[in-house]
Amino acid sequence: MSHLTDIEIANQVAMFPIEKVAETIGIDSEHLSLYGKYKAKIDTNVLDELSHRPDGKLILVTAITPTPAGEGKTTTSVGLADALKHIGKNAAIALREPSLGPVFGVKGGAAGGGYAQVVPMEDINLHFTGDFHAIGAANNLLAALLDNHIHHGNALGIDTRRITWKRVVDMNDRQLRHIVNGLQGKVNGVPREDGYDITVASEIMAILCLANNISDLKEKLGKIIVAYSFEGTPITAHDLKAEGALSALLKDAIHPNIVQTLEHTPAFVHGGPFANIAHGCNSVLATKLALKYADYTVTEAGFGADLGAEKFIDIKCRLANLKPDAAVLVATIRALKMHGGVPKAELSSENVEAVIKGLPNLEKHLSNIKDVYGLPVVVAINKFPLDTQAELDAVYQACKEKGVDVVLSDVWANGGAGGEELARKVVELTEQPNHFQFVYDAQDSIVEKLTKIVQKVYGGTGVELTAKAKREIAELEKLGFGDYPICMAKTQYSFSDDPTKIGAPKDFTITIKSLKVSAGAGFIVALTGDIMTMPGLPKSPAAERIDVDEHGNISGLF
Repeated sequence: MSHLTDIEIANQVAMFPIEKVAETIGIDSEHLSLYGKYKAKIDTNVLDELSHRPDGKLILVTAITPTPAGEGKTTTSVGLADALKHIGKNAAIALREPSLGPVFGVKGGAAGGGYAQVVPMEDINLHFTGDFHAIGAANNLLAALLDNHIHHGNALGIDTRRITWKRVVDMNDRQLRHIVNGLQGKVNGVPREDGYDITVASEIMAILCLANNISDLKEKLGKIIVAYSFEGTPITAHDLKAEGALSALLKDAIHPNIVQTLEHTPAFVHGGPFANIAHGCNSVLATKLALKYADYTVTEAGFGADLGAEKFIDIKCRLANLKPDAAVLVATIRALKMHGGVPKAELSSENVEAVIKGLPNLEKHLSNIKDVYGLPVVVAINKFPLDTQAELDAVYQACKEKGVDVVLSDVWANGGAGGEELARKVVELTEQPNHFQFVYDAQDSIVEKLTKIVQKVYGGTGVELTAKAKREIAELEKLGFGDYPICMAKTQYSFSDDPTKIGAPKDFTITIKSLKVSAGAGFIVALTGDIMTMPGLPKSPAAERIDVDEHGNISGLF
């Protein structure tokens, strides 16, 4: 068992030049734009040339409800792709880019761990190829154009009390949640209340991830609703003549990035974190490219199967006409014990009773994947050294009763070799017929969609709408957005909207406090409970432990 940190392990491995990695799945170097030796962007126009090729198999990796103990979903995804290559399959991985907010906040890096990582991990976790900076710049240009229009006479009659477009920054900064700007006289704009979101919550992030090409991107950007007029008419980015300039800022960012795992498996890393407040999936273009080049594409969606997987299916697959072939549900014995009521400090001791008490969480996620989403599924137990056989047997027995296989995944310690059994099981599952389906129909009313998500996926009894939410639903349906899918903004720590309700709670309702249409992205965001679109830093942020030496070597990313 290695005692090295993730970054030390990553730095020990000699990376291949990215052209060589791309070549292993047939990507010609003429389609690559290099960002140094080990990163590149792939020209998405190549998709037209590949249209005759059949798609490979699509495998969705998701997880049980997250706990502070960690589940290792990205690690499992990376290890599974490497393991598929180990057993002779042509495989690739399609992942989301990390946000700087969590990197400097709670969890540090997000490029896998141990011997199942994507590299260069420092680059991926920090500025990478500048995609998030481009998204932030485009978002804030639109905000500047909006306020500039108001300052110069407000010909569109924008009601400054009904501006819905916020500025963004890719950092956890609670101080910016609520601000007042335009102060100190007429020359500095029109005073108004405002606030910031984190960049990944920007609708432009979602648009980049759901666009099919640059023309589609531009059209979607023009549909963004930034405010409402005094008469209640939506004001769009197109009304501000903004979509051309926004597209110019995003012309490089729209092309997916390709990097490699420690075992040189191609990794398409592009857009889309934060499945609690956004749709939490990597870009459609990255997934479609991977499916054309690889026979097996492993992708992940953020947080648990109630959040990322539901949005992957009801938003991404619906809008992009994708159909997954199988799913992997990642769990750890440690996390199951936490769902069984054991505090983090006591997870090292064997506690079969706590595992059994925590199993309803796993079983609910399994039921969602099998019965609600209609996909064949295997449970991957991400192995930890202190897991005991008795604890593992409790999971095996429970899943056997549900007709689902459990595989022990040891990719953190052994890379692809530690995931070969999982890879073989996944290949077997992708050959099975499935009855893939959405949670709700597009024609359902907004309230029906919300209710179906809560009842079918979360296990609650229904929704409670605030007076504000009721008004917003009526307005959204009147404006013609009633057939849009729903993007639930909900805590990741519980099926409910109360993060303290761990396990598989019952007899709860979800409070919908407000709704906002992302008209460009093509979905409605429903804000629940106390969810925030701008996180804050913890008392001891990860940033305090990140450093760089005189040779430019970074430490503290894990």
